[in-house]
Formats: sequence, structure tokens, C-alpha cells
Amino acid sequence: MPQEQEMTQTSAEMTGSLPTADDAERFVAHAEARLAELNVEQQRAEWVAENFITHDTQVIAAQASEKQINAAVDLAMKAARFDAVPTLSYDIRRKLDLIKLSLTTPGPSDSSRTAEMTKIAAQLSAGYGAARYRPPGGDPLDIEEITEIMRSSREPARLLEVWRGWHSIARPLKQQYARFVELTNEGARNLGYQDAGALWRSKYDMPPDAFAAEVDRLWAQVKPLYDSLHCYVRWNLGKRYGESLVPPAAPIPAHLLGNIWAQEWGNIDDIVAPQADERRFDLTEILKHRADIDEIGMVRIGERFFTSLGFDPLPATFWERSLFKQPQDRDVVCHASAWDLDDEDDLRVKMCIRKTSDYFTTIHHELGHNFYQRAYKRQPFLYKNSANDGFHEAVGDTIALSVTPAYLVRIGLLDKEPPPQSDIALLLRDALDKVAFLPFGIMIDQWRWKVFSGEVTPANYNKAWWDLRLQYQGIAPPEPRSEEDFDPGAKYHIAANVPYSRYFLARILQFQFHRALCQSAGSEGPLNRSSIYESHEAGRRLKAMLEMGASRPWPDALEAISGERQMDATAMLDYFAPLKSWLDEQNKGKPSGW
Repeated sequence: MPQEQEMTQTSAEMTGSLPTADDAERFVAHAEARLAELNVEQQRAEWVAENFITHDTQVIAAQASEKQINAAVDLAMKAARFDAVPTLSYDIRRKLDLIKLSLTTPGPSDSSRTAEMTKIAAQLSAGYGAARYRPPGGDPLDIEEITEIMRSSREPARLLEVWRGWHSIARPLKQQYARFVELTNEGARNLGYQDAGALWRSKYDMPPDAFAAEVDRLWAQVKPLYDSLHCYVRWNLGKRYGESLVPPAAPIPAHLLGNIWAQEWGNIDDIVAPQADERRFDLTEILKHRADIDEIGMVRIGERFFTSLGFDPLPATFWERSLFKQPQDRDVVCHASAWDLDDEDDLRVKMCIRKTSDYFTTIHHELGHNFYQRAYKRQPFLYKNSANDGFHEAVGDTIALSVTPAYLVRIGLLDKEPPPQSDIALLLRDALDKVAFLPFGIMIDQWRWKVFSGEVTPANYNKAWWDLRLQYQGIAPPEPRSEEDFDPGAKYHIAANVPYSRYFLARILQFQFHRALCQSAGSEGPLNRSSIYESHEAGRRLKAMLEMGASRPWPDALEAISGERQMDATAMLDYFAPLKSWLDEQNKGKPSGW
């Protein structure tokens, strides 16, 4: 629009002179207001599109996204004009950098190509959300039903059938995805980045290559723990299914780990748990038999943890506007997510909750996003975000680490705390999710970075995917795959173009946060038995970090909560130290690696 274009012009642009600090300040004020307005518009359109999947809602969401991306690209290019201005204040310089890095999906400078890109993005997300596997002679299965079969079935043939079926839904997405990559890369290069992967890696207050090295450093710290877990799990799966299906010293077949993506393994706890399992409780069974706790009641429990730390309760609109249960009358994107629709108090979650232990944990995770969003609401718009995206993902999981048996006793879900000898079984159950996830958390973006850079092309998308899964996870497909398959697209975060390194960082940071907060709460026992429930001192320290938003580089935020300025996986190693010793004892004489 001509009026908007005129508003973004600085005096330097109009006169042809070099920009000044005053020009930069005026530009940032306008850009921040414009981006704030468009963000609310896009969030509302996306909320409707994910809750009512139709052709029209896809169009509306794509148009809102296109409008936001076009403005963000225009503003990012204009922000680059101030790179050489030497006298900018800290806030103006940081906000200019954030404007340049605000896009996950940068559109090309040609608006028609951006329109094409946003249309494809909406189609990819909707295609995934509406996908169903139709077994021969049976009813179609959505991802929630597939997830339940993978969780509960112990029949290899059935597991292979649904694994094959769900991965087949991604084949139609491959051509669209390849075009989407081309257009996204074009937008990133227009902004001065080598490709979209380099843009993503630039969002961490360090050069792109330095961030990649930081991820490798953290992985090196935790890989020995993962290797011990992998060896133990493979041995137990071999005992259950036979060495012909799970050979020693070979990769684990991906369909036997209780999860359609083999990203977390907690669902096979019944296969690998120690024989003398002293836990004596199953939270899923407890929840199922508690008629007084429904799906919304589980969310209420999560909210009460945060209020016990001194946070205010969630607003009434949260309970009125969130989606807690899967509707029976329409398709929705069931992938759990937290929303802040107006950058103030219109906080929501979108989940298809079931009464299980996994959902109990996921609720705490998503509420962590909501409480983070509200904590920084008084920051300027460009600072209304986490210190880095790993921080946002880590906060709720940090709280979930305090969901210990002792905590469950305190809130009335357990009669008594299991004895100390139960710790190995409990730690193993946690490791099956949190430790097993680590290499998956790395390889998703390792694959995408290679796709964005051109090292991996559509001709070898699938081979590269499974090569990385083998390298990092020691996982292999249960049957031969080809380039007609597009197995990456069977994962929501690929179809929806959501960066994934944040989830790896969150797995590391949550333990670092937990250790620091437990120390501030005065906990003296083992880290895995410590909880910050009802500790206002821990809440004060957590709130201080959350309220900073993105106003300072992430090492400053990390220091506010932990006193440390470097991400460090030793807290995770401390937490699982008893398990590591036990695993190594169990693994003696058994082949390690793959």
C-alpha cells in the first residue's frame, strides 16, 4: 500500500544521504508497531485454519501469512541499511538484528513468489493435519489413533502395517516440499544469508557455524549415555521379538520403539523395565481410574503447579477459548501447541488430550509456553519471545521434572512415595523419552540444513534422512525405502516448517534449569527426586528469567536462572548418573554400537 510504503521511508532514503541514529530509531518504532499488528492478524487466521481445516481457512491463513511475510521481508531489507551506523543504542541495534532474523520462512522479494510459497506452506500443514491411513477393509486412522496403536501393540506385523501406512501419507507432499525449499532459500538469500538453514542458525546470538559447533559439543557430552541406553534397549527388544528381527550389533528397527517416529521410547517401558520394578504405580492407570479428573482437570493440575511458584492463574479466556479435546465433527491439527493470540492475555492451548502420563507431561510443557508468554508481555513487541527458542521449549519441561512421586503424593494422585530402590526404574522410564530423543532432536535439522544448502536434493531426500537416522540414532527402517517415499514429511515439524534444534536444546537446558532451581529451593536430595513445587524462591528466579523475554542475549538469561553463561549437559548427566552406572552393568558382554 502506498501509504504504508511512505511510512517506512526514513529521511535518509528521501534525501539519499547516509542513515542516522535518529532514522534508525524512527524506523524501529514503525517496524515494531507494524509487525505487532500483523502478528496478531496472522495468529488468529492460523488458529482458525488449524481448528477448522477447510479450503477457505487455508486460503485465509495463507493470505495472512503472505501479508506478514511480505512486510517482514521488506522491513528486514530496510533494517540492513543501518548496519554501518556506529552510534546506535543497545536496544535499537538489538531490535534491528531481531527484525532481520524474525522470519522462519522468508519470502522472495517477488510478491507473487511469496504468495506461491505461503500457499504451499498452508497446503503442507493442512495436508498433514487431515492425513489418514486407510487400512484395507478398515476405517481410516488419524495420527492420534496411529499413536495409540504404536503405544499399545506388541504385534510386529501390526506395528509394521501402521508404520508403513502412516509414512505413506507423506508421499504426496514431496514435490510441494521441494518447491517450498526453493522459494524459502530464495527469500533467505535476498536477506543476505547463504540459505534458509544459515538464517535459522543465525538466531542464537552467535555466528551460524558457531551454533552448529555448539550443538555438536553438547551432543558429544551426552552421547555415551545414549549409547548405553541404545545397547540395553536393543538387547531387551531382541529378547522379546527374537534376534532375527532385532539382531545384536545392528540398528534397531524403527517400528518397534513404541512411537511412529521412534523419537521417544517410553511406550516400550513394559518390555525393557527391570524385572524387579519397584515403581508400584502407573500414572496412566491412575488417571484413567480417577473419574473426578477429566482432560480439563489435568490442565488445572498443571496450572496449579505454576501458581504454587507464585505465578498468577491463567485468564478466564484461556479456559473458554482453548481446544482441549478432539472434536468429533471436524478435522483439526491435533499436534499440541500453545498460543498467544494478542501478545497480552489471550493465551490458549490446542490439544487433543487423552488421560495418559504422556499427556500429563505435555500439558506442563505447553503451559510453560503460556506462562512464559505472559511473563514477557510488558516487553516491547520485538522482545516478546524467549531468549532463544530452546528456552521456550525448556520451561514447561523443567516444571515436568518436578512431577516426582513425592509431588504426586502431595497432590493426591499417589498414596505413598515409592522406595529409593525404585529410582532406577523411574530413571529408565524418563531416559526412554528424554535421552532417547536427543539424537532425533539433532538429525531433523541436520537433514534440513543439508536440504537448504543443496547438499541433499529431492533425488536423495529419503536416503539422506535414513542415513542420518542411522548415524545419530542407530535406527533403521523396518523395510526397504525408496525415493518415491518421503518419510521426513510424515513428521509434523517438516510439513509445517518448524525448526527443531530448539527441542534438542530444550532437553539440555531443562536439566540445567532444574538443577539451578532445585538448589535455590533448598533441595538436598538426589536431583531426580527433587521438586520445586510450592517454592516461591525458585518461582522468583524463574520469573526473573521469563520476564526478560528476548531483551538480552541468551547467555544473560541463562545466567539469571542458573548463574552460568554456557549451555551445559552435565546437569542431565548428574540426573541420570545412577542409571548410567546400572546400564553399564547390564550391558557387560553385550555388543555396543551399530
